[in-house]
Order: sequence, then C-alpha cells, then structure tokens
Amino acid sequence: MRAANIEIVEFSDEWAEDFAALNYEWIDKFFVAEKHDREILDNPRKFVIEAGGEIFMAIVAGLAAGTVAMIPSGGQTMELTKMAVSPEFQGMGIGDNLVERCSTFAKTKGVQTIWLESHTTLAPALSLYRKHGFVEVPGDPNSLYSRADIRMELAI
Repeated sequence: MRAANIEIVEFSDEWAEDFAALNYEWIDKFFVAEKHDREILDNPRKFVIEAGGEIFMAIVAGLAAGTVAMIPSGGQTMELTKMAVSPEFQGMGIGDNLVERCSTFAKTKGVQTIWLESHTTLAPALSLYRKHGFVEVPGDPNSLYSRADIRMELAI
C-alpha cells in the first residue's frame, strides 16, 4: 500500500524529537545505541546541519512517518544515515521517497558518491538500497558503528 500524500520536508528544530524517536525505535529493537548514534540523534543540528548536511522528514497527515540524514564525509562523498520509517507507515513507499530525495540533494551538492553502512539482518533496508542502485563495497575497518557489517555505495 502506498501513502496517498507523502511530503518530504527539510529539517527544522520542530522535528528533532521525531528524528531521534524514529531512529531510537529501530536501533533499540535490533541493536544497542552507540556513542555516534547518540551524538547525531541527540544533537542533529550540530552533527548534521552545521556539518553541511541535511535531514529529511517524511510527513503523512501531519505525522513524522520517516526520516533520513545526509552528512558530508569529505571530498565529493556523503553518508546516507539514520534512515527510519515508523512501523505503522512501512510498505507505503516512504523509504523510496526518502532515498530519492537524498539522491537529488546529493546531486545539487556536486556529490559523486553516496555511501552507507548497515547490518545484513536488516533485509528490507538492504533491498531498498539495492533497488535504488546501491552496491556492496568493502567495509571500513574504522567504522564508527560496531554493528556495521555491510557498506554500500551509489555512484551519482
């Protein structure tokens, strides 16, 4: 089922609690929040916006249904991170909308590569990324996330 009216909006402080809650929901369900998770989720303005990135919120009927962040990572690369869709809104195409918005955003910034880290148990997320052209690449031994066991990239 697809949501009839999904609005993708850029971050403002009014969405900070929703950004954190959506992400803590899935992280706490499958893993344990790590230091870098808490830094980004508890202070998104500092660690994403002021770093030159952006957070997108998927809004359905006035509710925060999903979110994703894009963070510059040096050169012409950006990290796609903190992707979350509320369970009650999954299966409505929100993830597709968020990934497409990230790709558009990256192009406007002159980015050549979007990368992400995930975990192989998160099959629906990996399927979404593959659908949008992400391919698996060797992992980063210096990853900030101990749970990361897969790294993917998308050439823009």
